[in-house]
Amino acid sequence: MNIQWYPGHMTKTRRMIADQIRHVDAVCEILDARIPASSRNPDVDELTAGKPRLIVLNRVDQADPEATKQWAAFFREKGYAVLETNAKGGAGTAAFAAAVRELLAEKLRAYAERGMAGRVVRIMILGIPNVGKSTFINQIAGRKTAKTEDRPGVTRSKQWVPIDRGLELLDTPGILWPKFEDQSVGLNLAYTGAVKDDILDVETLGCHLMAYLGERYPDALKAGYKLSALPQREEEENDVAYGYRLLEAAGKKRGFLISGGEVDTERMAKILLDEFRGGKLGRFTLELPE
Repeated sequence: MNIQWYPGHMTKTRRMIADQIRHVDAVCEILDARIPASSRNPDVDELTAGKPRLIVLNRVDQADPEATKQWAAFFREKGYAVLETNAKGGAGTAAFAAAVRELLAEKLRAYAERGMAGRVVRIMILGIPNVGKSTFINQIAGRKTAKTEDRPGVTRSKQWVPIDRGLELLDTPGILWPKFEDQSVGLNLAYTGAVKDDILDVETLGCHLMAYLGERYPDALKAGYKLSALPQREEEENDVAYGYRLLEAAGKKRGFLISGGEVDTERMAKILLDEFRGGKLGRFTLELPE
């Protein structure tokens, strides 16, 4: 699958980030803990060069806990501060202000020495579409300041959100990059809903996801769809072919049959994606640090 989605407003967002970066003290980059590498926009390092960075691994409640530990250690080794959160439920978000002040401790000391102890700290919030930025900001602010929906591309313009007398956040629209060089990146973004479903062949996407889960998390797949055993992968069988047989097995168990006794695999693929995104099948991480 050649997955690409780069609406015109994302070019405008890129220019806005480049223009506003000089007005902030640090950058908070929100990643999806299930796909920390795929949910990192490769342009962000260039756009925010020189600014202290806080990495937020969001949706840790849906990610494999052992994998999250590996990713947190990976980013800390690169010199970033790391915060693990579940913005929807609020877990971890209360530690944000303290993490920011620790990240900027030297700068805050310098301000205090120059008699600017009460100076407002400004943080730019960045992330790909549908990674939970607006929900995260609303949790920190303790009120609904940003519009949230479970689909990408809802936030279309920047806004400053005051948190307390000493902290302001700059909420920015989700931004992807023009071309995904690696097909697995596009697939991971599609699985998690960062790319609009209406540009995708959902059935083929479901086949890819089923094949991955069947290989890496077979027990969760068996439990989720009440399968006594998974079909064995045949030699030389590709992901789509194997994933299709898994979709058939799960769809048959759910009773998704159409005329002639065939399984409605498109319906099953949609259910699979909904349940994966909602964390109903278990806690999965789709990639590990190199």
